[in-house]
Amino acid sequence: MSITLKPLGNRVVIEPIEQEEVTAGGIVLPETAKEKPQKGKVLSVGPGERDDEGKRIPLDVKEGDTVLFAKYAGTEIKIDNKKLLILRESDLLAIVETK
Repeated sequence: MSITLKPLGNRVVIEPIEQEEVTAGGIVLPETAKEKPQKGKVLSVGPGERDDEGKRIPLDVKEGDTVLFAKYAGTEIKIDNKKLLILRESDLLAIVETK
């Protein structure tokens, strides 16, 4: 059974991008020593908040964007053995663009 999440309002669903498990010196880091990721891929976005007239304000991010987010932001959930985050667009710090 496959589950898809459609966030509400100005929320987004993000799959965190984990850091490498080996340091530059070749030391393997256990799960408990790794820092929380602050970078992730946007899997789905909500329709946006409503303004005073009831019109939707679209989000600045879209599915597939790579974003930076606050370290302890959002709510962590686990679906199909994958860690996902649901957070508000205001918790996003930047969209990562490669040139």
